[in-house]
Amino acid sequence: MSDQDTISPSLAAQVLAEFEKDWRKELRRSMPVKERMKGGRRPMPQRAPGERNKDFAEVNLGLGAEEAVAEARRCLDCAKPGCIAGCPVRIDIPSFVKLVEKGEFAAAAAKVREANSLPAVCGRVCPQESQCEEKCALRKATGVAVGIGNLERFVSDYERREGGAVVSDLPPSTGRKVAVVGAGPSGMTVAGELARAGHRVTIFEALHDAGGVLVYGIPEFRLPKSILVAEISYLRRLGVEFRMNFIVGKTATIDDLRADGYEVFFIGSGAGLPNFMKVPGENLVGVYSANEYLTRVNLMRAYDFPRYDTPVFPGRRAAVIGGGNVAIDSVRTAKRLGAERALIIYRRSRVEMPARVEEVHHAEEEGIEFHFLTVPTRYIGDEHGRVKAMECLRMELGEPDASGRRRPVPVPGSEFTAEVDLVVVAIGQSPNPLIPQTTPGLKVGKWGTIDVDWETMATSLPGVYAGGDIARGGATVILAMGDARTAAAAMDRRLKQGSAG
Repeated sequence: MSDQDTISPSLAAQVLAEFEKDWRKELRRSMPVKERMKGGRRPMPQRAPGERNKDFAEVNLGLGAEEAVAEARRCLDCAKPGCIAGCPVRIDIPSFVKLVEKGEFAAAAAKVREANSLPAVCGRVCPQESQCEEKCALRKATGVAVGIGNLERFVSDYERREGGAVVSDLPPSTGRKVAVVGAGPSGMTVAGELARAGHRVTIFEALHDAGGVLVYGIPEFRLPKSILVAEISYLRRLGVEFRMNFIVGKTATIDDLRADGYEVFFIGSGAGLPNFMKVPGENLVGVYSANEYLTRVNLMRAYDFPRYDTPVFPGRRAAVIGGGNVAIDSVRTAKRLGAERALIIYRRSRVEMPARVEEVHHAEEEGIEFHFLTVPTRYIGDEHGRVKAMECLRMELGEPDASGRRRPVPVPGSEFTAEVDLVVVAIGQSPNPLIPQTTPGLKVGKWGTIDVDWETMATSLPGVYAGGDIARGGATVILAMGDARTAAAAMDRRLKQGSAG
């Protein structure tokens, strides 16, 4: 090709944009908007509540090919799609949905994976209803968004059934060494992005399995571990190295790793320090933090007894304190482990619950009891030091607090006692303090989170970045992954250009 035949990058981008515009016009002509708006959203097939609440097999079964294509046809082919802006990792949602509509499922999966290293995970656990789907034009027009999350799950499952994600040709190795602390969603996302950029990436993980909160926190019935194993396999095929049972801050510090030739660092060590209410009786046998309870059941496989003989008390009358996704995961777990009664005790009303609507609905179907505007004030033990009851207080909602939600205030004289033999406290968690304590010069905020520049996720130390729960406090998987993509772009610039960003 001569110099005269070479197309400039700007002209190439213009040609591609015109092609995509014509493509969308053709799709609109093939199925007008009014036709796309007819019919409702294809429901997610799921197992019957009375069957699924007795085991740990996955609840949702996934869309079939015909349902996925029909759901994709509901997309209005917006000229200015808002769904991309609603996605923390900026997936090109319209393009992948259109590929599903055309039946090009493998291409759709590849399009999602351009921005998301963990699509099968996100298709199962991300709150699309408050992110991409909330910005969907169809939702604004009809009240019901395109099932973007269900379609993401469909294409990632199709990809896995057909042999797994294809690793595209990687660029030549830069030889630059990257250290990632924590094999959770943010750490694995950073690793995938930088491995695809040609850097040598090592993830240092304190536990014996990779996944972070995905492996120890989210139950099998929401995220089967086989799905996570497949996603981790993809990262290994990209060249990411995993160093397990390696506690950064004890096995080696950030400074030790820097001396070993690592040039840039990402801290994604999460928020694994459980919070308690500091009410009397929290040290009784049978009172767990959600972290410990879910770790025993999920990571240590107590749900798979007797194959795994991990001790966990099942409880006949289980109470879980809290209203977030972790609380819902805990109470549904207790039900599956044999609880005759499984209760959610939440100090605000249903409207204020931060848990996903779908998960709350599933819990109600499975026989979980919800006690709103209620707070425990004391746990009562038997002669053996085991919890047997809890004293509670009714609440009412007052003025909004700093979170914007109405503050619960006690109702005088409303005390009552409930019999329980298992309590799981799921009121949030705090960042792990180990790395800040062992890394001089690393600035942290009031609540122990690492201070970052949100434009780049850079910390106070040159070449050190952080994201996810260690920077945000407790947050969602997809927000952690969004932080990771921002950090990865800045880290790549630093490695390739010497930029301070």
